[in-house]
Amino acid sequence: MNWFILILAALFEIGWPIGFKMSNQYPEKFGLYITLGSLSMLLSGILFYFAQKCIPISTAYIVWTGLGAIGTFIIGLFFFGDTLSISRMFFALLILIGIVGLEVVSK
Repeated sequence: MNWFILILAALFEIGWPIGFKMSNQYPEKFGLYITLGSLSMLLSGILFYFAQKCIPISTAYIVWTGLGAIGTFIIGLFFFGDTLSISRMFFALLILIGIVGLEVVSK
């Protein structure tokens, strides 16, 4: 259950940079997107708090931020026109390998 909470926290971790990006792209809805991004940040932090009670903090933090980074990377590629290159994909894959590796060795 704690791993589920941690993954949910990571999904909300993706929400705040997306909210901030959207507030920049749509200044007429600045307040809405900043509010949603801030709410996402708050929920991410609260869920992380509960998850790290039973998962080692070093593992929990890396998984939380790593999945948030990978998710934001993927959304940036598909929805914001971020550049896709072999080197960017390689380094994103290294982050993912590190996350999986930490989860495997923490059991």
